[in-house]
Amino acid sequence: MHPPPRRRGGVRRLLTAAAAALALPLTMLSSGSTPAQAAAVQCSVDYRTNDWGSGFTAELTLTNRGAEAVDGWTLTYDYAGNQRLVNGWNGGWSQSGKTVTVKNAGHNARIAAGAAVTTGAQFSYSGSNAAPTSFAINGTTCTGAHQPPITVLTSPQAGAVYTQGETVPLAATAAAADDATITKVEFYDDTELLGTDSSAPFTLSVAGLTVGSHSLVAKAYDSMNASASSTPVGITVASGPAVVATPSQLGVRQGESGTFEVKLSKQPSANVTVTTARASGNSGLSVSAGGSLTFTPSNWSTAQKVTIAAGASGTGTAVFESSAPGHAKAAVTVTQLGATKAYDARFLDLYGKITNPANGYFSPEGIPYHSVETLIVEAPDHGHETTSEAYSYLLWLQAMYGKVTGDWSKFNGAWDIMEKFMIPTHADQPTNSFYNASKPATYAPEHDTPNEYPSALDSGVSVGPDPIAGELKSAYGTDDVYGMHWIQDVDNVYGYGNSPGKCEAGPSDTGPSYINTFQRGPQESVWETVPQPTCDAFKYGGKNGYLDLFTKDASYAKQWKFTNAPDADARAVQAAYWADKWAKEQGKGSDVSATVTKAAKMGDYLRYAMFDKYFKKIGNCTSPSCPAGTGKDASHYLLSWYYAWGGATDTSAGWAWRIGSSHAHGGYQNPLAAYALSEYAPLKPKSATGAGDWAKSMQRQLEFYRWLQSDEGGIAGGATNSWAGRYTTPPSGTPTFYGMHYDEKPVYHDPPSNQWFGFQAWSMERVAELYQQTGNALAKQVLDKWVDWALSETTVNPDGSFRIPSTLQWSGKPDTWNASSPGANSGLHVTVADYTNDVGVAAAYAKTLTYYADRSGDTEAAATAKALLDGMWENNQDALGIAVPETRADYNRFDDPVYVPGGWSGTMPNGDAINSSSTFESIRSFYQDDPAWSKIESYLAGGAAPTFTYHRFWAQADIALAMGSYAELLE
Repeated sequence: MHPPPRRRGGVRRLLTAAAAALALPLTMLSSGSTPAQAAAVQCSVDYRTNDWGSGFTAELTLTNRGAEAVDGWTLTYDYAGNQRLVNGWNGGWSQSGKTVTVKNAGHNARIAAGAAVTTGAQFSYSGSNAAPTSFAINGTTCTGAHQPPITVLTSPQAGAVYTQGETVPLAATAAAADDATITKVEFYDDTELLGTDSSAPFTLSVAGLTVGSHSLVAKAYDSMNASASSTPVGITVASGPAVVATPSQLGVRQGESGTFEVKLSKQPSANVTVTTARASGNSGLSVSAGGSLTFTPSNWSTAQKVTIAAGASGTGTAVFESSAPGHAKAAVTVTQLGATKAYDARFLDLYGKITNPANGYFSPEGIPYHSVETLIVEAPDHGHETTSEAYSYLLWLQAMYGKVTGDWSKFNGAWDIMEKFMIPTHADQPTNSFYNASKPATYAPEHDTPNEYPSALDSGVSVGPDPIAGELKSAYGTDDVYGMHWIQDVDNVYGYGNSPGKCEAGPSDTGPSYINTFQRGPQESVWETVPQPTCDAFKYGGKNGYLDLFTKDASYAKQWKFTNAPDADARAVQAAYWADKWAKEQGKGSDVSATVTKAAKMGDYLRYAMFDKYFKKIGNCTSPSCPAGTGKDASHYLLSWYYAWGGATDTSAGWAWRIGSSHAHGGYQNPLAAYALSEYAPLKPKSATGAGDWAKSMQRQLEFYRWLQSDEGGIAGGATNSWAGRYTTPPSGTPTFYGMHYDEKPVYHDPPSNQWFGFQAWSMERVAELYQQTGNALAKQVLDKWVDWALSETTVNPDGSFRIPSTLQWSGKPDTWNASSPGANSGLHVTVADYTNDVGVAAAYAKTLTYYADRSGDTEAAATAKALLDGMWENNQDALGIAVPETRADYNRFDDPVYVPGGWSGTMPNGDAINSSSTFESIRSFYQDDPAWSKIESYLAGGAAPTFTYHRFWAQADIALAMGSYAELLE
């Protein structure tokens, strides 16, 4: 099946000492092409266009409505006008007269029953551009797919403020397609059903909403059992009457003016005067109009404008307060920008949307959710989980905010939130003092598929010593590890109640809860995971909690365990580097120095990601009996997939463990962080050998990129010191990198870990930052080739819409690495299987081009970066940020079975049964209460693949950062 065009968020998972390789939850691609079935198919085709007047792109989604898979397909249809094919993707496109023919690509030949694939093309035309009226697959005419209703929440207005106890009027419009009728509209507060109206006009009056932010949604159902939700509308409930001002962030360029709007939250009994004045900050900003505004009992809810003027010189931030007697104040932060800084103004605009509490990006504690939307299955299997990735993007976002505004309190505050909630406290890792660095962990082999688990521990396999534990304790005076855990159930949806400092408090706990998912081999996708708490006290699951699903042992002890995602911690260091640089340019280095010191400490512990899983010697380790390391010879000096640590919950039990990872992925490397931790004095670690290790790592990472670079320029998968996760022998002829074997798809296979273009953009952006800062020659060599390849696969249309690579396919392999004479890799190739308009990936890609263009002077790279940013800004904005619809064909896997050994039974905290009949959805029954669940029900019953518009935190932050980076370097 075709993968959805969105990138999923963080790619993390918990590993115990016996943990297996892990799997990223992207949708798996089929491979190979087989002859079409002789039997006629049952099918539907969705046809969507993006038209700019003289040309258009067409996206066609082919859904198999039959009971059997389609193996091999040919799509045909006719145009009525003079539309002419320019190019196509995700299939072989051709045209004869008015007839268009599309044959499957090798990777999407199979369409499973109920599944869908997507193909697309670009056309030119003149005159009219009528859509085709009939489609056929393998000669069988397809039915049209019923379109879901269109739903708009018309009341309340986004950003509205109500007083506690006041009735909130909800209203929605809904229109059905294909002669269907609307049967009802449901109204939700996030995932809580508030009420239903079954006749137009669709309204609901709600009283009793709690003080705070609320995300309201309307959901319409039609007579053909289709449903669709509105865009969320954020409101605030205040404890009393309040002045309301929007937006909360405003950028004004030198010599110009800008406006924000003011109104009242509640109808007054008499006239109210609202006065606005600068409360603090930059004196170059002043109120030029609207400083005193009168609101009457009749116009109280009609916004009036306050105009802020910026002086002809100077930059900086001021806070303006709008106040009225008997009303809570409203504050707006206004930033004076350089005369040409339009992209900084865009940054502040998007920053304001992201940080507006009513828009739903953050929990009440200030923790960034993975996405505003709750129904999303990726690496996190719920939208209101979060990852260390999201925390690291928050740090980076607040660093850029400090650069633009000069306010560094938010960067420091983001680190404090991350430290409080995502770095385990001593109470969470209570038995590290028992850790024996000479025997870090007991070996357990990884297996290929989940049904081969639990994996037996084997104390007979040699394990090397941990060479950095002692120096870390000496440097920081503690046995505890200072690194982020990778995933958190922010709203405690699962109900473990495993909050920082607590162990399985339960479903009633309201704080964020540490959880884990992946643990059973490279084939275990998110759809096959069994969630579990990080602190397993046998309160949930089976008689041994969840432990005996993963490891086989004679007896089980209650225990805690955490896993670090190295790319997230490295990104946190990266953010701290820029924060320190930018703050010092403003003469405010002391504002961030304490936080930067903490980042250096995090980087010191991040070295655990450089070591083989069991500290075995790096190089040609092809059986479990290969030699254990003796110190740093167990380090590959790359950023591997994880490091993990754990121990007994019983403080008298006397044991704890730590492991690294044998698998290194090209997409996880961060040479900018390595440079900062080795060469930049404020970030050099305190430990005896930390800076030296990072210096070696920076060079090793750059060599790794060079070794993995294909003939075309894309960066291939990675390498491992433990073939198949159990130190077995790789296929003959497998090339090596410092003795580690080339692995085309390291760590996870469902789908292959090397296929997502986002890993290319994320990773090369870090290389580009290093190049921009240092001019490193090897970084430039890799970038020169990569940028040429990426640009050749990028299309920006006249209307600003764009297509960038999405899914990559690989063939061949690199040459064995020779540092003194690297090979040309003429046998390693990459092709682009399909393309996307993913705005998050496009932003990371634009940042790469921006940093590269600044140092190299490449005008095409600079122009493409600008075109991508301008295109998404002009075409893809909505009330919550910048986003595009995406079709999730992989959501047919909600019914996927989850492997549980026969005879094993247990329960989730909410009572969901865990047994050999479990499915992804059956152990997550909370999804049935989600307002978007009916989309999934319809799809599983044979309907079209559902479409969602997601607002992922990392993507919105990356877009804002791309705007700020372009302003700094190229504007």
